[in-house]
Amino acid sequence: MAVMARHRSRAANVDDLHTAARSMPHVTEANDDPDRPIYQVGGKSFVFFRTPRPDAVDESGHRYDDVVVLWVPSEADKQALVQDPRSPFFTTAHFEGHPSVLLRASRIGEISVDELTEIVTDAWLSRASARRARDWLAAHGDS
Repeated sequence: MAVMARHRSRAANVDDLHTAARSMPHVTEANDDPDRPIYQVGGKSFVFFRTPRPDAVDESGHRYDDVVVLWVPSEADKQALVQDPRSPFFTTAHFEGHPSVLLRASRIGEISVDELTEIVTDAWLSRASARRARDWLAAHGDS
């Protein structure tokens, strides 16, 4: 994954996140709560809407209720997304060493649909089996 480039597509929204996750092959939804789906490939989560937790809070200590976890291919990809303080992506001490980034759904419009789709695709590729990832990349002209 490259550092986020500012694409010219429209601003993303939460529906775009669901569409991108569901568009990948072999995806299942593992949670019965429609407000907090967990998207998986081969039984491995790659995007999920988590419940409010004490590690992600606002200035007054109230837990964020709109945090999405997205897997990333590497620590370098994670750092590329979270190091810019203007980025809507963040992490917490709880996720130190974990190959994922956090995104508040309320800030999803700060990235484009193209950027979001790329990040979700990378999340899927990082969790899919080697064969599934290879097949998807071959079908989409990537090596």
